[in-house]
Amino acid sequence: MTTLQSKDQFGAVGPSGENGSAQSGSRLLRRRMLIGGEWCDAASGQTIMVENPARKEALGEVPRGAAVDVDRAVAAAGAAGAAWARIAPRERGRACLAIAEVLEARQEELARLIASETGNAIRTQARGEAKWVADVFRYFGGLAGELKGMTLPLGEAMLSYTRREPIGIVGAIVPWNAPAQLASLKIAPAICAGNTFVLKAAEDAPLAVLMIAEICQAHLPPGVVNVLTGYGVECGEPLAAHPQIRKLSFTGSTAVGKAIMRAAADRVVPVSLELGGKSPSIVFPDADEDWVVEGVIAAMRFTRQSQSCTAGSRLFVHADIFETFLAKLVARLEALKIGDPLDEATDIGAIINERQFKKVCGYIEEGLRRPDARLVTGGLPPGEGPLATGYFAIPTIFAAGSNDWRLAREEIFGPVLVAIPWRDEAEVVRMANATHYGLAAYVWSREIARALRTAHAVEAGWVQVNQGGGQVLGQPYGGVKQSGIGREMSLEGMLDSFTVTKTVNVNIALPPPVQ
Repeated sequence: MTTLQSKDQFGAVGPSGENGSAQSGSRLLRRRMLIGGEWCDAASGQTIMVENPARKEALGEVPRGAAVDVDRAVAAAGAAGAAWARIAPRERGRACLAIAEVLEARQEELARLIASETGNAIRTQARGEAKWVADVFRYFGGLAGELKGMTLPLGEAMLSYTRREPIGIVGAIVPWNAPAQLASLKIAPAICAGNTFVLKAAEDAPLAVLMIAEICQAHLPPGVVNVLTGYGVECGEPLAAHPQIRKLSFTGSTAVGKAIMRAAADRVVPVSLELGGKSPSIVFPDADEDWVVEGVIAAMRFTRQSQSCTAGSRLFVHADIFETFLAKLVARLEALKIGDPLDEATDIGAIINERQFKKVCGYIEEGLRRPDARLVTGGLPPGEGPLATGYFAIPTIFAAGSNDWRLAREEIFGPVLVAIPWRDEAEVVRMANATHYGLAAYVWSREIARALRTAHAVEAGWVQVNQGGGQVLGQPYGGVKQSGIGREMSLEGMLDSFTVTKTVNVNIALPPPVQ
């Protein structure tokens, strides 16, 4: 039996459950913030309770950080900045590789913590996320040698070259749906590029991020990585507005992303924003097959309770196969098991919290009231029985003829899919693009020319053809329109998001010295 964190860093904690589970039920997992290499409480002494959404019970407790704590973290990052930037890039890369080794060794422990605080099923989601975190640090650690500039041919009298230099202090905010994955995608490239870092974790799911911080701290100088916990208004806003932050990186809702951008505009600070989505999934008539059904379920992220900005939540199925395809989809979807995220048999876990649970139920209630919408499967969750012990939502599909109603326009961030029939290719592309979002899209057809034509016509930053899985390290990932600015997950993303280019011109044709 193991504990999730060391007592000397985090204070007294109760034992984890079997195999590193955060489910002992005896004592809360009490964690502190990381500021300047020290584990700290909030200056106010206040805390936030972290809930296990599958059990509706307290799981942990973290500091309730505020503006004064942001000031401390930014000051620590500033103090560490000059020395960290002077370290050779390959040495910084080696630190990331060392972090990756520990993350890989502890990935099961991290997975169980992710499952406990997010409600995401360990087999279908949390274990893959924990593996991803180690892969991210290893990937960017290996790219450290690519932080290089270029020379320009300006003749024999002039040496002109560029340097990739760190921006400075990076401020970052991550959401709760994939907290470890998203934190790693910001920390690893930022520090590899020579920046120092202040991250605000999501108040609903900060524990896995703090575990990553613990592992980072063992391999980095104090102050290079700082992690705060707190609410958005009290902690996130002061971080976004802090005058010493030189770059802001945010993943979350479009509404909050706009606020981040406004805060950055006052100081002309560059931003990277990965925001919301209402992604289309377009099924052509030659794709009425089981493998496409599996792909649509994956694209909709049903096994993450559809709490994903890339969820293919608008399903456009050709009218000729509309009913037969939905029948296959329902049969497969209803075979998925909803339940305890730590149960290896579970496919679908719990919604993150009561607020989001009620929001999802509200959308379902609206769909049930709408006369021109047909409930295909799912509906409201039961009020009693095993699923009532947590925030468990039932995967729900509505069939409708309109792409204009609220359930087809707004990001629900829950397992509610709207299926819409179509006949004309140009019309389905028009409907797919009739949104202010543009993050992801999915196209399904055996006729590759048609599929690629559609993929090119859809307004999205990331399009998958005949597959519905997740992103791949090394590919630039991000959105268009109100789904965001900038790219992540790649060398280009690291260079564009976390470095600035400096040009140096040297006159090498000096006149002879005066005798």
